[in-house]
Amino acid sequence: MKKDKVRPNGNCLVTTLKACSLSSELFYGTLLHGKGVKFGLLFDVFVGSSLVDLYAKCGEIELAERVFVYMDKRNVVSWNALLNGYALKDSRSSRVVLPNETQRGKNQHTFASIASVAANSGDQFYCEGIHACILKYGFESEIVLSNALIAMYMKIRSVQNGWHVFKEMSSWDLASWNALLSGSYSDKTCYQGPSIFHKMLAEGFKPDIYTFTNILKSCSHLLNLNFGQQVHVHIIKNGLDDNNSVGTSLIDLYVKNGFLADADLLFSQLIERDLLSWTTLISGYAQSDHSEMAIEYFNQMQGQGVKPNEFTLATCLSNCSKMAMLENGQSLHSMALRAGSFDDVFVSSAIVDMYANCGCIEEAEAAFQGMVSTDVSWNTMLFGYLQHGQGSKVLETFKIMLDNGLKPVEVTFIAVLSACSHMGLVGEGKEHFDSLTNIYRMAPTIKHHACMIDILSRAGKFNEVESFINVMKVTSDPLIWETILGASARHGNEKLGESAAEKLLELDPGTASHYILLSNLFAAKGRWEDVRQVGALMTHCGVKKEAECVFRCGDGFHPRHEGIYVKQASCYVQSLDCYLYMPHIFYSLE
Repeated sequence: MKKDKVRPNGNCLVTTLKACSLSSELFYGTLLHGKGVKFGLLFDVFVGSSLVDLYAKCGEIELAERVFVYMDKRNVVSWNALLNGYALKDSRSSRVVLPNETQRGKNQHTFASIASVAANSGDQFYCEGIHACILKYGFESEIVLSNALIAMYMKIRSVQNGWHVFKEMSSWDLASWNALLSGSYSDKTCYQGPSIFHKMLAEGFKPDIYTFTNILKSCSHLLNLNFGQQVHVHIIKNGLDDNNSVGTSLIDLYVKNGFLADADLLFSQLIERDLLSWTTLISGYAQSDHSEMAIEYFNQMQGQGVKPNEFTLATCLSNCSKMAMLENGQSLHSMALRAGSFDDVFVSSAIVDMYANCGCIEEAEAAFQGMVSTDVSWNTMLFGYLQHGQGSKVLETFKIMLDNGLKPVEVTFIAVLSACSHMGLVGEGKEHFDSLTNIYRMAPTIKHHACMIDILSRAGKFNEVESFINVMKVTSDPLIWETILGASARHGNEKLGESAAEKLLELDPGTASHYILLSNLFAAKGRWEDVRQVGALMTHCGVKKEAECVFRCGDGFHPRHEGIYVKQASCYVQSLDCYLYMPHIFYSLE
């Protein structure tokens, strides 16, 4: 048409812009925008609406807003195009203009878009206001709008309101059931997923991709592998087992239930392995304490040209932290810097944690200095200092954190109280413990109580310990008695140690460490007959001490295994020398 020098009109631009929107051809769409300016066609409301739709669907919401603002006239189509753009962009700023402006053009599609935007705001009061507007304009009987309202309420976790809309509907379609299922995989509502799925099948509806991904998420949260496997059979029967979204949801189900071989098989059968499927498998291995395999899959993902996102990087950095794999962690650090992901608080916190766990506290400090200041980043640094035995740094950093106007959270006080315990600061520890309630209006958790008991116990103030646990009424938790038993073993307080052990074995008889602590207490006092009786009690109760190590004999996978074997040999020689003089110590620690 251009070759024939035919001048385009408004209808021509509208049709071509629609083609650009459908194919996400942003560059060609901007050329058409230029043509519209050149030929004076932007005054056409349909051309303007098409441009708004193009930019919105291509994720350029600011350009869409700019075109929208400069339009002389707007109709329902232009409003819907902008609202759909907000919904796709997950924008919260749009809510400012919606209540007053939407009256200029309103239909069921407009309100469906508004409901989607309202869900992104996360504001229940605002969402209920949108619902009231829909009732006011008489659109409550429209099935499209009812489905949008259900999805809106489920997204903001207002499940009861979502169910109410569903029950008020005169008829349902598949989208109605899918909207209802979309809210069935949070901690409080995941148990509803299987029953919704059963009812849907009983009503004669055939599940689609969205149905299966939602119900599989519910099964993953419930750790209900049995029901998930039944859903898997339905997926195969419906011929959707080769779908990437469904396959990724199945992988998530199997890895969360510890069936890693099945997850591997499903992953190998995926037609297209995208970032989500790689991340699902990697995080699954990480959460199953198979950190080395998580790193291995991460390397394979990179080899196939898939770029990690912030969640993938944070997960793999956490694995490097657990395994003390400094070189891998440094590579991930440089990758995060190149990708611009260091600004993400979880990635940067994982980097700080990785360096701290690998013994590089100075590098952790340097990374911390370049982070965006949040409570997450400060807490990570506090625990890094604590891990390196730098209690004074913990308290100093905590003070700077407060001076910067950041409010501490529960976990912050775990680090602070632990630092006071290691430094023997009883008075300061009491002040921080009291400030939880008096200043920050937080109820102390059982871990805070355990920290306070540890502070008193390390200082040898066992009379205050007994008074504290009685006043605070925390005598029914094993962690409290475990803390007391450990302190009694260190200070040789046999009476309190035996009392703590008796409580522990009553509350939690299946934990080996409790028997070991009691055995060490007796061994320190030379009570070898009592040591043997504790061992016999362990055997009688069927309790075995599990090996808790990441490196086992014959392990050649660890990148520093040769150095470990050299160190191990040296330690073995030294242990033989010790055994010649102190065999009873080895017996008690066996």
